Amino acid sequence: MANVKCSIPKGTRDFLPAEMARRNYIFDTIRSVFRSFAFEPIETPSLENLSTLMGKYGEEGDKLLFKVLNSGDFMEGVDFNEDYHKVAPRICDRGLRYDLTVPFARFVVQHRDQVVFPFRRYQLQPVWRADRPQKGRYREFYQCDADMIGSTSLLNELELVQMIDTVFSKLGINVTVKINNRKVLAGIAEMIGAPEKMVDITVAIDKLDKIGLDNVRTELAERGLTAEQITALDPVFSLNGTAEEKMAALEQLFSNVETGKKGTEELKELFGYISSANVKCDVELDLTLARGLNYYTGAIFEVKAQNVQIGSICGGGRYDNLTGIFGMPDVSGVGISFGADRIYDVLTELQAFPEGLEQAARVMFINFGPTEQAACIGIAARLRAEGIATLIYPDAAKMKKQMDFANRKQVPYVAFVGESEMKDGTVTIKNMADGSQKTVSVEEMTKLLK
Repeated sequence: MANVKCSIPKGTRDFLPAEMARRNYIFDTIRSVFRSFAFEPIETPSLENLSTLMGKYGEEGDKLLFKVLNSGDFMEGVDFNEDYHKVAPRICDRGLRYDLTVPFARFVVQHRDQVVFPFRRYQLQPVWRADRPQKGRYREFYQCDADMIGSTSLLNELELVQMIDTVFSKLGINVTVKINNRKVLAGIAEMIGAPEKMVDITVAIDKLDKIGLDNVRTELAERGLTAEQITALDPVFSLNGTAEEKMAALEQLFSNVETGKKGTEELKELFGYISSANVKCDVELDLTLARGLNYYTGAIFEVKAQNVQIGSICGGGRYDNLTGIFGMPDVSGVGISFGADRIYDVLTELQAFPEGLEQAARVMFINFGPTEQAACIGIAARLRAEGIATLIYPDAAKMKKQMDFANRKQVPYVAFVGESEMKDGTVTIKNMADGSQKTVSVEEMTKLLK
């Protein structure tokens, strides 16, 4: 048999034990904060019906959906001279989920009689996008989502900001939370006389940080805006100052634009809540923030790590009628998604992971042979019952080999049970950090290791 090259698809990764320990640190931190705000866990399938996913993420998002070929003779009757987008629905009726929000909307509608509204859910699962892999951008990655659905109160938005603040404070990452409102963006489109170009404007503006203002103007022109309409956007691009000063300027801009007025009022209410909540992280009003997903209708959020050149590490927003496309109208929701993979990259660059995460075992017993091994089994069972991660080296190998293993696995303590220890009912324990060792009872050893 020919040798098969070992590889995985671009944009995906294997994770070694040390990497998984760090990832679980991130997941556990986020999960603990979700729980502290009374969110409940759910899971949804990796595969969704393509009809559930298509048309929810905008034209560009639809292109990034991984579509799964139907089983059976799916090629029968297919004319491959046809446009791909006409052929695809006939040969693919399922796809890998692009995010967790649209499947959550489907979940809410499907299980409407089993959940209590307002419903607060969290979900930590992988998603897939047929994107071009690059630093901080993968084809398979985890999202950590929290959503409230069934309430229009802006207190929900405040709690999302508080959760962002708490998570990144616990992780030791300094962040800036950028906030805008899609009604403000809709008001801008209306103000310049191009309400029908709302999606084109938001898609282009959303790229401002990546491609710069001149290229955004070029893209707006390519999307059909006139030179006068593009020039009319300049006051928005040039707005600066505090959040309060920007909102005061918006009130003047939107004196005759009701949608923009409503968005500005919501921003004022939300920033008032944030001010009274004593949030520690930096929060700013960014009028160029658009977030490209079509389903957002109100407040939108994006979180950037300070001192690290990487894309957003958390984002989300308000969606007023996402469940309506599944037959359950007028149910408003709001949520955020933490990008665990980008957070991992930030913590790695900042060297901010706590020490000791990689330690699988707290203590390892040296194996001297069958008799001593039998004594270690009983002691190890007692330690594990106390929640202490314990390892017995599986073979009576040379001492050097066993100690080298303990060093490589970063085991902080090594335990010895020889003839004298078995006779006295004791254990000799060695601190691998400073080389000190002492002989103690099992009870004393348990207290030491805890």
